[in-house]
Amino acid sequence: MTISISAVILAGGQAKRMEGADKGLQLLHGKPLFQFIYDRLHSQVETISINANRNQTIYATAGVPVFGDNLEGFQGPLSGILTALERADSDFVLFVPCDSPFFPDNLLEKLKSAVDFHGVSIAYVHDGEREHPTFCLMARSLKDKLATYLASGERRMLQFMRQNGAVSVDFSENKQAFTNINTLADLTYFNQQKDFSGFIAK
Repeated sequence: MTISISAVILAGGQAKRMEGADKGLQLLHGKPLFQFIYDRLHSQVETISINANRNQTIYATAGVPVFGDNLEGFQGPLSGILTALERADSDFVLFVPCDSPFFPDNLLEKLKSAVDFHGVSIAYVHDGEREHPTFCLMARSLKDKLATYLASGERRMLQFMRQNGAVSVDFSENKQAFTNINTLADLTYFNQQKDFSGFIAK
């Protein structure tokens, strides 16, 4: 069965570990983090939008739709995911966080293969040591269940995913590709690197 897929860059958080700076707009080698994400996504998915709750006009310079959470108060990534599912025209949405600029070129391919093979509504990344639930492929049909989950006061991503039969997908061969830039110190470190070849998946 052929399924339609769109993608959303998650840039709607408060970035508390980055002292409140808008994480997706921080410069890495002179380019905003979200632009790295967009450039890597664009080779995998044609239809891309950005979930951002601040500085939406700046994000819109990428030439793609930008939307904020329908729920107020920065309620976490699931809030942005819910809004994305409610807006989506596609069967599935691929989600990628704005702070991990090195993710592999086969991200969608492997997640979609897992969804097809297992017949599930959610697949997400496992790097061999850690789970990365914000890298996920999720069915639009889950929007009502997710709305109910959030209305109950829950915010835990993995719990929602497990409750709905999610499968984790092994990316241990590309573990470094899921390195994220969470703090200003991380940003400084990566800006001091001459290249990122040790992180970007071949």
